[in-house]
Amino acid sequence: MSAADSTTSAWAAPRTLIGRDRECARLSELVTHVRGGGSRSVVVSGEAGIGKTALLDFVAHHANGCTVVRVDGVESEMELAYAGLHQLCAPLLDLLDLIPEPQRDAIGTAFGLTGGRAPDPFLVGLAVLSLLSEASSARPVICLVDDVQWLDETTKAALAFVARRLREDAVGIVFGERDGDDDTALPGVPRLVVEGLPDVSARALLASTLTGPLDERVRERIVAETRGNPLALLQVPFGLKSDEVAGGFGLSGLGALTGRIEQSFRRRLAPMPAATRRLLVVAAAEPGQDAVLIWRAAARLGVGPDDAEPASADGFASFAGLVRFCHPLARSTVYKAAPPDERRAAHQALADATDPAVDPERRAWHRAQAASGLDEEVAAELERTAMLAQARGGCPASAAFLERAAELTPDPALRAERAVAAATAKYEAGAPERALRLLAIAEAGTPDEPLGAQAQLVRARIMSRLRPGDGAPLLAAAARLEPIDHALARETYRDAFYASHIAGRLAEHRMEAVAAATRRSSRSADPIENPFDRILQGVAAVVAEGYRAGAPMVLDGLASLSPTDLASAQAPRWLPFTCLVSFAVWDDDSARKLSTLTIDYARGNGVLSMLHTALMLGAGCRLFEGDIAGAEALSDECELIGEATTIPKPPYGVLMVAAWKGREVDVERVIAEATPFAVERGEGQWLTATGWAEAVLYNGLGRYDRALEAAARGGEHASELALANWALVELVEAAVRSGQPERAIDANRRLSEMAEACGTDWIVGVAARSRALLADGDPAESDYRLAIDRLARTPLRSELARARLLYGEWLRRERRRVDAREQLRAAHDVFDEIGADAFAERTRRELAATGETVHRRAPGAQVELTRQEAQIARLASEGQTNPEIATQLFVSPRTVEWHLRKVFGKLDIASRRELGEALKKADAVAAV
Repeated sequence: MSAADSTTSAWAAPRTLIGRDRECARLSELVTHVRGGGSRSVVVSGEAGIGKTALLDFVAHHANGCTVVRVDGVESEMELAYAGLHQLCAPLLDLLDLIPEPQRDAIGTAFGLTGGRAPDPFLVGLAVLSLLSEASSARPVICLVDDVQWLDETTKAALAFVARRLREDAVGIVFGERDGDDDTALPGVPRLVVEGLPDVSARALLASTLTGPLDERVRERIVAETRGNPLALLQVPFGLKSDEVAGGFGLSGLGALTGRIEQSFRRRLAPMPAATRRLLVVAAAEPGQDAVLIWRAAARLGVGPDDAEPASADGFASFAGLVRFCHPLARSTVYKAAPPDERRAAHQALADATDPAVDPERRAWHRAQAASGLDEEVAAELERTAMLAQARGGCPASAAFLERAAELTPDPALRAERAVAAATAKYEAGAPERALRLLAIAEAGTPDEPLGAQAQLVRARIMSRLRPGDGAPLLAAAARLEPIDHALARETYRDAFYASHIAGRLAEHRMEAVAAATRRSSRSADPIENPFDRILQGVAAVVAEGYRAGAPMVLDGLASLSPTDLASAQAPRWLPFTCLVSFAVWDDDSARKLSTLTIDYARGNGVLSMLHTALMLGAGCRLFEGDIAGAEALSDECELIGEATTIPKPPYGVLMVAAWKGREVDVERVIAEATPFAVERGEGQWLTATGWAEAVLYNGLGRYDRALEAAARGGEHASELALANWALVELVEAAVRSGQPERAIDANRRLSEMAEACGTDWIVGVAARSRALLADGDPAESDYRLAIDRLARTPLRSELARARLLYGEWLRRERRRVDAREQLRAAHDVFDEIGADAFAERTRRELAATGETVHRRAPGAQVELTRQEAQIARLASEGQTNPEIATQLFVSPRTVEWHLRKVFGKLDIASRRELGEALKKADAVAAV
């Protein structure tokens, strides 16, 4: 790797490339755009030898005035965590002190510069984004990333993240990726597909390589069979015999294109001295291109500097500075052409030359490649190294080390143990198929019962990922684990429960079966070990036997969660589940505290998959509290996580916010777009959410027939808990208002049972509100007053406003207009303030019916901020710093600064101290 002002290639690219006007024009435009202060990325894709590397060299050659950094993916380095990213960032590490502390810690841990918790790959990606942004403040930065298909997985994930999140930074990234490899490695990045040269250009390129005449028939055959592949056109003439060149009578079939190119490289290798070939094998086996290490290893094989001359004179490889081959296929050809014993000797020499204190992972990997058979010493070193990789967040690398350790282990029992560990790591690294193969190895070794149970658990988790909603494998694994590891068994029951809840009505193994199995797992002779266990046992009882049986246990468990429990090592694994359950038992206080704690933990540790769930739960809290703007901000952050990480999730937050705002078009659009995806994923919870959200929407709009049908869909499966419970509340209101009170009877009964079992102000309030709708006279008024009294004790402003609205409507129908106005005014003030437009309009109509005129709020001078400007302005007004905002929104601090300058201009203010007041004065912050 190198950084330079213009070119980083060992061979400078020409000013123009034959037949590549279209590609060169697009890449030149990218460089011009970056020089102008913008950002851009592109994937240059095509078959081997099509000219991707030459196009990257072209970019480097024309990037005058820019800092150019280059990364070359190498096949033998794919298992080393963050190896490619280290190439990219090495020249930028002096800027580490300028990026936010969480990012600095993450990248320091990933690169082994500091110790600490294994970082989330996306937090590492954000750190790289910030480093590039800081570097671009001095001069534009161009990153050239060649052979993406051979980068390690951690690097690919980080660079894909960076490419998608580039905003207002003078940074350009050009990727080179071979066709036919993983074309999903860089989702969302524009592609430039490179095809074979036109015949005219192919003939010109071929002619440029020849030193003598070429028979026309031979030329046309070469042009036709190489299909315009530039590398093939340049390499095929090497080694052609005189009769083949002159008349073509001896020209054999060129064969497969890649094979023909490799054959041409083999021909160039053949006449080189044996010592030169040994040197090239060492260089091919060491992807780091570190000349010092390569020469040190070569010396152990009796090779000296003079032996490099034949390869350098041929142009096959350069040993000036970094060691580089003329083309990636030249490197792979050298490695594949070498006999196995020579490859092993090269790896052993490299292992011996590598300092184990400085680079233990590289040394262990070379030792593994040098092993010719079973070797416990090497296997043990790989196992130790896997732990180091895991600590740095290199889960794919850890999995690769453990897999190789298992393969080299001579003892069957130990091999099975390592195979299970490798399978676990492969699963966590997102390679379930490879994990299943390793489990087969482990099971063939007749593992003991604890190891067998662990293997079954890994298999169950894989099956759960491959077949969402199928909880049977997890339940079977949990039952087997009970006599071995009760704590792990309980966590497995929890996971089965959570999976079944997400799958909902689409689950193959229904929630009731999971709850029954969880209940059976409780051993009456043993006390329940901790609050998390009590919560799990209680919610299983709720599903299996009803709220009276389980809600008190859940509430007791939630109440007994101490700061020590919430700071324990096991807490992060329980937090999302526990927060979800708190909604199920109508404990708004616990829901608020746990969602905030989960968000803070996930943000602080960069656990974006957990953060996505926590934000959705937090958005639910804020909606009921009447903070629609806050819920929308969390929802937007959810969508940013989806964009940044490509974590596929239906847009629950967007749906809920649109429903409470009364935006019918938006609700219908979101449901139409997301439902097929959710069903395909087996996420039945989404269907419940859409039923509840539509019911809220249409109750607000006063279209009660539609609200009733939607609520009935949302609440038909009681075991789906929180969302289904909320749908029951909407159902009672919609049924009564649509003149079908009989359809509300069962829902009202269920809500009353929950109120009796849970006793929280939230459920007591909404249950009383629902009963009042079905009552007359004094009982109705008594329940309305009870609802208002209990809900007023909570921060749930939306729920309280709806209780006042319903009470006001009842009072008006009772011809008590003065009393009605009091309730309706209070409700309207809240709905109008929080932006619940449909409910505000419904309340305004009711007030008008009492004889009081309430004018719709005049929109005033609307300030048009973009979605990102609005997010940044809100966070800045809350006192967050630019680095804090950047971390939360997955952009660079410079992007935050750029957007704030635009916000200040639009709001006509000079500092962030004025933001809060300016945003209040602006009647609406409109997202464009």
